[in-house]
Amino acid sequence: MTKILSFLKPYRIAVTVALLLMFTELMVELLQPFLISKIIDDGISQQNLSVVIQWGGVLVGCSILAFVSGIINSFYASHVSQSFGFDVREKLYEKVQSFSFANFNRFPASSLITRLTNDVTQVQNTVFMCLRIMLRSPLLVVGGLIMSFIVHARLALLLLLAVPVLLVFLFWAMNKAGKLFRSVQQKLDAVNSVIQENLAGMRLIKAFLRQNHEIKRFAGTSQELKDKTMSVLRFTEATMPFVLLLMNVCIMAILWVGSMQVQTSGASVGEVVAIINYATRMTMALSMFTMIIMNFSRAKASASRITEVLDSDGDLVDGEGSHSFGQIGEGRVVFDSVSFQYPESAAPTLHNISFEVKPGETVAIMGATGSGKSSLFQLIPRLYDVTGGAIYIDDTDIRRLTMEQLRQQIGFVPQEALLFTGTVKENIAWGKADATMDEIVEAARRAQIHETIMRLPNQYDTMLGQKGVNLSGGQRQRLSIARALVRKPKIVMLDDSTSALDTKTEAKLLAALREYPCTLFMITQKMTAALSADTIMLLEDGKLLAKGSHEELWEHSSLYRRIYQSQFGEERSKHAQGID
Repeated sequence: MTKILSFLKPYRIAVTVALLLMFTELMVELLQPFLISKIIDDGISQQNLSVVIQWGGVLVGCSILAFVSGIINSFYASHVSQSFGFDVREKLYEKVQSFSFANFNRFPASSLITRLTNDVTQVQNTVFMCLRIMLRSPLLVVGGLIMSFIVHARLALLLLLAVPVLLVFLFWAMNKAGKLFRSVQQKLDAVNSVIQENLAGMRLIKAFLRQNHEIKRFAGTSQELKDKTMSVLRFTEATMPFVLLLMNVCIMAILWVGSMQVQTSGASVGEVVAIINYATRMTMALSMFTMIIMNFSRAKASASRITEVLDSDGDLVDGEGSHSFGQIGEGRVVFDSVSFQYPESAAPTLHNISFEVKPGETVAIMGATGSGKSSLFQLIPRLYDVTGGAIYIDDTDIRRLTMEQLRQQIGFVPQEALLFTGTVKENIAWGKADATMDEIVEAARRAQIHETIMRLPNQYDTMLGQKGVNLSGGQRQRLSIARALVRKPKIVMLDDSTSALDTKTEAKLLAALREYPCTLFMITQKMTAALSADTIMLLEDGKLLAKGSHEELWEHSSLYRRIYQSQFGEERSKHAQGID
């Protein structure tokens, strides 16, 4: 909670003003029963109208002061809470952007969404309540007790017996509720996870007629959230009857003892009325503790979840001695005995892989699912760090380069062609913020998507839906490739990024890339694409099984021959061997 409250430092003046105005309201509220006692004892009992008018005027003036203070306090409380929420959300999002893939394994997307929205809103609302009413309630209890002793000490002793018991009980309830609300937020994470999965896979759900199954799955998760929330609310609401019972017993005791004190002239009617008034106000303040406990407990749980993200260290950082450089000189890439194991994984994914790729070469990486192809790709731009060996670009260990400079000069096209809501032009320029229109068009031409774009309703200004839903799979892939090429990188990496292209379009694309001055890595399952490469590498179970040209692999690798035969058939395979 301390870390979260540190976000209030820039608003110290506004917080101070809000608290002073709240204290003004509080002082007026504490003064009112005392003024009423004066009106009763010195004015009404003595039938002195001038005293009634005098103290009544003071009472009305104080009420107006409290009214104005409350309005201005609300303004400052809103300003502070909204600004605080904005800062926390911005810092949290900035932290998420710095996460490595390993961090995202720890914090699922659904949980991060809940923390960025629901948790931040919960803490933000609690800040507003603290500045507006939350601090006022306990202060009213303490202030009311003090004023009661000023008015009549003997009657105030009855309040002193009850209040500490209630405060201890309420603090215990608050701590217990905090733990319960944390479990509620976890259930909310689970609901968001199901929603996210369903919205992302809606086409598949409809294709397999699984709507009823998914509805039941969502209903089950939502029911768990409902049950957990209701159990927490039942607990917090159960505090109210106990508070009211004890305070009402206390008020009855004050009336009983007060009536006897009035009869023996030990207390005046005004003093008894004032003590009852203070007891009533304290009862209202204590009854508000149910709401305060619920909100503060939820805020405490939310603050803990936000702090958990803010305190998470990124697994990938620029190492000591890392330095920036201008441009990758040639694009020479060397893997030197590289091994890799995912965090919390029981077995290594890559084993002792070594190879060298010369500048301007095209390398095709092939292998079965799970052979480690994508894992190998992710090591070059340092999306993960190697666990053994080293990767060099132009004779420099990539761990000695800043990640920003390294990644700026690599054109990476992931396996899933992800586009953003916006125009075609904006999606291509996403790879290079300051790209000119000529650079965008050039990248689109090289990616074999320019002609398709020109047939769209608004050409480069055509709006794309979320994830590019109004484009085909092949069009999305080519736009993703254009987004990588607009950076004019020295190293281009295609992770199975031509799988949705027909043979003719793929051939044109690969021919254009071969003319492009870059070192090209491509993961592919298509032999037609691999045959255009200078070097083909075969991975199996995380090991580099073979590498070389088509002719070399045909002669020395039985696995390569099986892949070739499975795609081209026996006749083409005989031709590859030079057999007529």
